[in-house]
Amino acid sequence: MKRLLILSLLSALGLQYTQAQTLKKTTSGNPIFEGWYADPEATIFGKQYWVYPTYSDKYNKQVHFDAFSSSDLITWKKHDNVLDSSNVKWAKRAMWAPAIVAKGGKYYLFFGANDIQNDQTVGGIGIAVADKPEGPFKDYLGKPLIDKFYNGAQPIDQFVFKDKDGQYYIIYGGWGHCNIAKLKDDFTAVVPFADGTMFRSITPEGYVEGPVMFIRNGRYYFMWSEGGWTGPDYRVAYAIADNLNGPFKRIGTVLKQDAAVATGAGHHSVIKVPGKDEYYIVYHRRPLTETDGNHRVTCIDKMIFDAKGFIKPVKITNTGVTAQKLK
Repeated sequence: MKRLLILSLLSALGLQYTQAQTLKKTTSGNPIFEGWYADPEATIFGKQYWVYPTYSDKYNKQVHFDAFSSSDLITWKKHDNVLDSSNVKWAKRAMWAPAIVAKGGKYYLFFGANDIQNDQTVGGIGIAVADKPEGPFKDYLGKPLIDKFYNGAQPIDQFVFKDKDGQYYIIYGGWGHCNIAKLKDDFTAVVPFADGTMFRSITPEGYVEGPVMFIRNGRYYFMWSEGGWTGPDYRVAYAIADNLNGPFKRIGTVLKQDAAVATGAGHHSVIKVPGKDEYYIVYHRRPLTETDGNHRVTCIDKMIFDAKGFIKPVKITNTGVTAQKLK
């Protein structure tokens, strides 16, 4: 009798384990991988999804980047230490919010470093380069690409945008200001616009940090984070314009915390599935059990548009998304 009871218990536990494994295989769950990671840059290279986040810790410990790859959004592989400060001699701390671009057979990783507070400090937005998306990345310029405050924008939180004509732009800025600048073809410098200006302000109402831009149905969607990154008001808002210079008038909030799920939801990126009108928002948030500001995790949920092209408010979940393999 005792043996039968033990077998019955083992069988039940095995069934629960099988059910948990099945659930894990069919939904990503949130967070999508373990560890304290924030400010995720999500993209697609070939048949792989990639996420490059900030390592979320005290500023003096934020001196490296890990990356994660997946073939289906469900199972993620960690790539340790794709870039660290030993390969960027001028970067000493606060390496933040990477953005990545594949061009000419190379991978260019843009990042902020040192959290500079004025024009006299060494730091700003740098670039590292590698032959593979998993690195290893090494300093590309030997100095920051942007190391000064223009139009009041702290040089952090860069996003690299490729326009319809193939021209690349850098959109960036903290301290409530956002700039756009035109990149030289080899990413070695910022070059003037046709009117001679170097940095144009495209700051929308409520902007704080974390800009993202993409084109859908010929229109330019501009998204950004608002509020304080440790506070309950942290969120993502958006605007739509007919060109990349705007003007961008705030339309509404896309992403925010849910007291039943997680707090501090913001600083995101967007994935579009090639050949489909399907979008995902990849973002960070803070588990309900955490009070440390740096205890942030990377999550994913679907981003849906209505018939007029407006973005519906995203419902943050614990289940995440179902499998989506790339063709």
